[in-house]
Amino acid sequence: METINNTSIKTINDLLKSNFFIPSYQRGYRWTEQQVTDLLNDVWEFINKPNKKDDEWYCLQPVVVIKSDDDTKNKNDLIGDWHDVIDGQQRLTTIFLILKNLERFVESERKNFKIQYETRKGSEEFLIEIDKKLEDDSKINVDYFHIYDAYTTIKTWFQKKANEGQTSISSKFITPFLEKVKIIWYETTDSDSIGIFTRINSGKIPLTNAELIKALFLNSSNFANADSEKLRLKQLEIASEWDRMEYALQNDSFWYFINKNENKLATRIEFIFNLMADKPSDDNYSTFHFFNQKFKTKSEEEINDNWQEIKKYFQTLEEWYNDRELYHKIGYLITIGTDIKDILNEKKEKSKKEFTNWINQQIKSQFKDVNLEEVEYNGKYVREILLLHNIQTMLNNENETNRFPFDRYKKEHWDVEHIHAIATEVKVKKENQVEWLKNNFIKTDNHQDESKNTQIEEIIRTGNAIDENEFEELIGYILGEEDNRLKNLCLLDSGTNRSYKNDSFKEKRRKIIKREMEGTFIPICTKNVFMKFYSNDVRGIEIWNDTDRKSYFKNIQEVIKSI
Repeated sequence: METINNTSIKTINDLLKSNFFIPSYQRGYRWTEQQVTDLLNDVWEFINKPNKKDDEWYCLQPVVVIKSDDDTKNKNDLIGDWHDVIDGQQRLTTIFLILKNLERFVESERKNFKIQYETRKGSEEFLIEIDKKLEDDSKINVDYFHIYDAYTTIKTWFQKKANEGQTSISSKFITPFLEKVKIIWYETTDSDSIGIFTRINSGKIPLTNAELIKALFLNSSNFANADSEKLRLKQLEIASEWDRMEYALQNDSFWYFINKNENKLATRIEFIFNLMADKPSDDNYSTFHFFNQKFKTKSEEEINDNWQEIKKYFQTLEEWYNDRELYHKIGYLITIGTDIKDILNEKKEKSKKEFTNWINQQIKSQFKDVNLEEVEYNGKYVREILLLHNIQTMLNNENETNRFPFDRYKKEHWDVEHIHAIATEVKVKKENQVEWLKNNFIKTDNHQDESKNTQIEEIIRTGNAIDENEFEELIGYILGEEDNRLKNLCLLDSGTNRSYKNDSFKEKRRKIIKREMEGTFIPICTKNVFMKFYSNDVRGIEIWNDTDRKSYFKNIQEVIKSI
């Protein structure tokens, strides 16, 4: 168990004599506007408390620190000691920002303490100069963004109080804030600061594997034998590259390309670590333990070798993403369930040409013994075949620069849908009968029953609905024989699908054109179907006839065969 000693109560004034270092395993600053405002309101309420006794004070939650002897920290300021913050960095950063807003009222030799974030080069300077920063300066990284937002919230709070007529609020606030607001100070001598942080935060939001792995690379205390200056430069390089990888993975186009479905990791770089660890376990921190075992000598060479291995994994995925052919084909395999780890293992042993051939064989093998004529709605392979038809159609057009949007396919829950509706799927309420007939009935050679034709015309003319059971017979007559084969199926996002399930080809075509004009992504083969691009005879533009179906099915066969 960790040893925590030197427990004491410190005023904010006492903190001015210290300097604080936020180690890499700590989360960045994330206090919300509401949290900052709540703290200010609580302190203000305490200051204005009626009948308050002279010895009363307002207590903030504890901070846990360990005295630092790390030479990589800035020692230009000779006032006070440096402490690594094990717990409480959110509160300390907020206190710093409040003091920064009130510096002109502080009369002591030192108006504020100092804070450095280990993972953010220049963080000390950013905090010191925050009153001179513009909003664009805060967009360098997510920590600066939240810190700047909190500082703006503090300025706004004081300004609002001043506008309410309390013109002396700043001077009235500062003295009790410095002298009557206190914090419980725990100073530990246990060198296992990561372990202490994990135990202290038990029951709160747990550390992620990525945060603990980041500490292995960036926590200076783990590398006591390394050259401090070279180590610091290497840490800054790793921190920058880490941010770039995380930023790239935050691009949903990239993320959903390498994930079979939605994957809600707190930090997406953890996906890379999980691929590398490849050790299924009930232990939530098995990935961290895997990497912890890789740090044995804690030397500069070991840091570099381990980091290069991580970069190699990421760069492989990025290379696939940027290669148009591999993007489509690997993205397809991952989407239909091929394990990305298996694909990565194959890549290790093959040249690029051999690897591309293996990818093609993997795709072909999915339908090796499948008779496309027999594939039907709700049957095996139908979604995989339609998806491949869309992807390979885009890929076959060498002049096309657009890419299949795996992110939209996975987030928008695309359905397999009938091109021309089948009667058993169509449900029409009595009050909608007239409108449905107007939109869906087109007399063709298949509609030779004059009594039904007359009945349909009468309903449209008079607006008089008929019994719903009787109307179901008309639906079957209008839509004709049901066709559940590939030649009458396409892919469509669930939103569009729900809006037109009751419609025949004519009305579906109208709605699809409208939705695409509104910005909805319509899969290329679905669009080709409703534009009749597969058909040689387009005179019956509002009808999906047998000739159209045969032409469409022939194209499916040709495209899949072209792989």
